[in-house]
Amino acid sequence: QLCPLEGAPECENCSKVIRLLLYPIKCTVITADTSFSLTPEIPKGVVIQGNNSNPASEKFRRVRNWSITKYKYTKQALSEKLGRGSRTVDLDLEPRLELLKDDRQRYENVTSLAQTLASQLSQLTVTQKNLGDAFTELSVKTPTLHLEFGINADAQRFLSKSGETLTEAINAFTSDMNTLVNKTIEDTMINAKQYETVRIEYDAFRVDLEELNMGPRDAVTVPKLEQAQKDFQTQREKYEKIRDDLSVKVKLLEGNKVKVLRNQLWMLHGAFAAHSLSCQNFLEKNIQEAGEHLNNVSTDVPSFLEES
Repeated sequence: QLCPLEGAPECENCSKVIRLLLYPIKCTVITADTSFSLTPEIPKGVVIQGNNSNPASEKFRRVRNWSITKYKYTKQALSEKLGRGSRTVDLDLEPRLELLKDDRQRYENVTSLAQTLASQLSQLTVTQKNLGDAFTELSVKTPTLHLEFGINADAQRFLSKSGETLTEAINAFTSDMNTLVNKTIEDTMINAKQYETVRIEYDAFRVDLEELNMGPRDAVTVPKLEQAQKDFQTQREKYEKIRDDLSVKVKLLEGNKVKVLRNQLWMLHGAFAAHSLSCQNFLEKNIQEAGEHLNNVSTDVPSFLEES
């Protein structure tokens, strides 16, 4: 006689309770004439499939491939710096990149100098304005020199106002130069760094393939040679794609750079010319009006020595 398991459901055919792990079962009544049998029933509608992909092994494979690539990259970069390794040179693209780097440094220097000039000119305009206010105050408090102080006050105020306009033009020039240098050219230089990284990886796989080709051919080396050929072809396609994209981008940048600089340089030159001409015209007109006023003024009051 079987003892029921505590908490287990009863069998459909008898009052006894028998349970197996994982699957429910049916049991038959145990008598003298019958045999005892257990037939597991698998639930319908449940399909259990094996998963051939192992996340841990897949991650290990990616890490392994990444480590091999980085090792080859480091080895190739070090050999190039030591002057022992060969490298791929694009005779059309790389001279353009070198010229772009040189131009960028020069543009940065021009932008820095223009910013310094704008800062100094801004301080000058503030000083000229304060000087003009001081002349105005003296012209009121000194009637005998009212004309002279007044002429200088007008001149300093005009120079200050014109200087502010010139400062704004210089600031606009430096802003556009910063956009060209730190955004447009910088974006291309980031792509150039990516190109250099891919180029070193390509050369690393190329050197690896060349070394295998020079070695013996046997059952061990042939599979390695075939795999190296596949890896080299993959890196070659990657290198050629980023090289072509960068070449197109550099050509577009060269044309855009010329347009932007031509426009900004003419605007800057025009601002300096307008500032100089306006100041000259005002000062000439100011001196002419002052001379006419002096001719119409009566004779000066005699000094103390003249009276004596």
